[in-house]
Amino acid sequence: MIRQAKGRTPRRPPKKPSSTQKDPVGVYCRVRPLGVEDEECCIEVISSSTIQLHAPEGFKTNRNGEYKETQYSFKKVFGVSISQMELFEHVAKPLVDDLIHGKNGLLFTYGVTGSGKTFTMTGSPGQGGLLPRSLDMIFNSIGPYQAKRYVFKPDDKNGLEVQNEVDALLERQKRENMSFPKQSSSRQKLDPEIADMIKSEEAYKTDAVDEDSSYSVFVSYIEIYNNYIYDLLEENQEDAIKPKPPQSRILREDQNHNMYVSGCMEVEVKSAEEAFQVFWRGQKKRKVANTRLNRESSRSHSVLIVKLAQAPLDADGDNILQDKNQVNVSQLCLVDLAGSERTGRTGAEGTRIREAGNINQSLLNLRTCMEVLRENQMCGTNRMVPYRDSKVTHLFKNYFDGEGKVRMVVCVNPKTDDYEETLLVMRFAEMTQEVEVARPVDRPICGFTPGRRHRNQAFKEELSRKLDERGGPIDRDVPSAINHLVHSLPPLPSSELTDPHDDITLPRLIEALQNRHRIRQMMIDEYNNAANKMKSMLQELDNALISKDNFIHEQNGKLGDKDRIIQNIKAEIERLEKKNRMQEHKIDILQKTTKIYEDDKRSLKYELETREQKLQRELNDKRRMEQRMHGVVTDTQYKWEKECDRRVNAMQLEMQNKLWVKDEKLKQLKAIVTESKAPGRPEPPPRQTQPQRPSREERLPAKRSASPSPVPTTTPVRPLHRRSRSAGGEKWVDHKPSSSLDLGTVLQPVIPNAIQVSTPSEKALSKCDRYVLTHQEVASDGEIQTKLIKGEVIKTRGGGQSVQFTDIETLKQELTTVPRRKRKSSEGAPANGDGTDGAWTDVETRCSVAMEMRAGSNMGPGFEHHGITKRRKP
Repeated sequence: MIRQAKGRTPRRPPKKPSSTQKDPVGVYCRVRPLGVEDEECCIEVISSSTIQLHAPEGFKTNRNGEYKETQYSFKKVFGVSISQMELFEHVAKPLVDDLIHGKNGLLFTYGVTGSGKTFTMTGSPGQGGLLPRSLDMIFNSIGPYQAKRYVFKPDDKNGLEVQNEVDALLERQKRENMSFPKQSSSRQKLDPEIADMIKSEEAYKTDAVDEDSSYSVFVSYIEIYNNYIYDLLEENQEDAIKPKPPQSRILREDQNHNMYVSGCMEVEVKSAEEAFQVFWRGQKKRKVANTRLNRESSRSHSVLIVKLAQAPLDADGDNILQDKNQVNVSQLCLVDLAGSERTGRTGAEGTRIREAGNINQSLLNLRTCMEVLRENQMCGTNRMVPYRDSKVTHLFKNYFDGEGKVRMVVCVNPKTDDYEETLLVMRFAEMTQEVEVARPVDRPICGFTPGRRHRNQAFKEELSRKLDERGGPIDRDVPSAINHLVHSLPPLPSSELTDPHDDITLPRLIEALQNRHRIRQMMIDEYNNAANKMKSMLQELDNALISKDNFIHEQNGKLGDKDRIIQNIKAEIERLEKKNRMQEHKIDILQKTTKIYEDDKRSLKYELETREQKLQRELNDKRRMEQRMHGVVTDTQYKWEKECDRRVNAMQLEMQNKLWVKDEKLKQLKAIVTESKAPGRPEPPPRQTQPQRPSREERLPAKRSASPSPVPTTTPVRPLHRRSRSAGGEKWVDHKPSSSLDLGTVLQPVIPNAIQVSTPSEKALSKCDRYVLTHQEVASDGEIQTKLIKGEVIKTRGGGQSVQFTDIETLKQELTTVPRRKRKSSEGAPANGDGTDGAWTDVETRCSVAMEMRAGSNMGPGFEHHGITKRRKP
């Protein structure tokens, strides 16, 4: 059984633009002049549409470590010498033309913090930016065709309603009474910071303005701060004691699926000066802060929305057509985006870090939306664009999904410190140029005859001239009032002629016209009488008003004096408040400093206590170590004393053994020599075995006899182990390490039929049957002794070779550092007392004789101990 999927509410399809033609986003680049303190520049203008970025010295951009230069192309590049007027002519002037012709437009500045975005958008006195020049061009174009105030009225749903002149007049009187009293001069007086923004010779004007329409301009100014929307034109009652925080606004969608700010104040303006005055009033409320990179860094995105309402005149060309469907509303959004920044470079802390994070997040979301739009357009995908992730993209959603021109001015700073951020801005701008938006279409034309306003104006002028000639009323409003009354006359009869001989229709029409003329003349007479009465009443009212005006003038003078006093008091209060804030700021700084010092004091105190504890532990450890080392030294001293006694006793025992062996040898030598000199040499006695070693008591020096003991004759000498002659055919591996030393001794180990190697190998072992290793080490008496470690080469089951060691021979060299000892030789002396045996009493002489014996001699144990090294078991 197939489980049915859970239904979901279908998403409303986006509004499809009415135009199938699309234009890419126009991206322009403006290079800011290099500062005085900056020396190195990383941006070079190649042509009017291309710039090149140079990596600064010490910055590597690719993996092989070489400098990489990149070029970026734009619709137009403006160098450091470009003027504000030239920038406006290329960038904003086409958008203003489209606005007057009923088309929407979006213009925003983008770049790193401190790159000149606010200057490009707002400008300075004498160097007006894009915003004041756009307002000036709008009013220069529609100035003669503006409707009276409050004829167009916002409906709070992103639309406008049309009121008749009576309702508009009542609305004006109501607003003026609410704002009364007001000084007439304050309206004309501009803020000195915004005065003379644009010179008269730099003014622009749009051609081909529709003269048969009435226009009205509405402006609203908002800021997006920490992803919240605030109305900068909202008039709040200031409370110095407990100021009320501003109320954030929400975004809504109108019936045409266009986004707007709900509850945002829309101010109707009638001149460029008034519009810019309203803008500057909101600009003073905008969030700015001082950072390390920018003295007045914008902490929010500001949006000035200029709405132009346009409605056609009626058939007579006198009044606005009272039809809401015929009202065309176009808008131009001028956006000054906050600059992207890195908190490490700006030195931001606290609130500034949060502001920078929200700014960077909104700009990142703008880039994401552009990337998704480009992917959908180029690859044909249908990914959802994340407009709602940020208020900036959500507000301008209808420009990218709907229709209208979109232009972006990328501001860059050529200093090398901004190279990395500028590189990211260039990549975003290059990608944005590939996004396309629908081209705006022309609005439909109403079916009235063109030129209505001009003909109506000519008719009024002609009527006024004729009335002046006849001495009639000169009030130009009289004919319009009469025309209203004419509409109440009886209707005309049918004037259709079906027969050329019709004598009824024309006379009836003539009679009706005469009747209408008579009624009209009576109405004019009545109107003139009422006008005369009204004039007398107005004169009386004028006299009363003059007296009231004089009284009001006197009161205004007094109020002016009071206002000046109040202004002085306010100035003093502001000065004191500023001083108070400064003192509070200093107190906060001192408190923070005190807190920092207290924290440092606590941390230092804690560190001092920690170090004292650590030092105390180290002292305790040192004492314990000293005690432990004292015990170890005592134990070691006691052990070494015992070891020295043992070694001394062992050395004494060894020396006694050596002396005993030499005595025995000397006795045997003496016996041999004595027997050789005797006449009739007898047979040599059989070889004696090695005499038994005496006991410890017999070997003590104090108890040893001065004369040698008699030579034993019954103990045979142990025969040496010798290899058979047939072994000469065996091959040996003579392994002598390269670190072996040549001792220069007379007796050297010579192995015939041997392969000498410094490192044994499997190849050498496979060719030989025996193996010998020459090993040198230092003996206990400090002399170098050589050991010959011998073994047999045995083949293994795996086909390799192994060595089984069987024998070790030791070669040792001794130096005669002991003084010569002479002993008495009384044993075996001839009876006659011949002194020839005196030469044999020298131990060294007797030893040298023993060393010269031939190999294989059976004359005594001297050969065994000196001729051939004693064999040891492995």
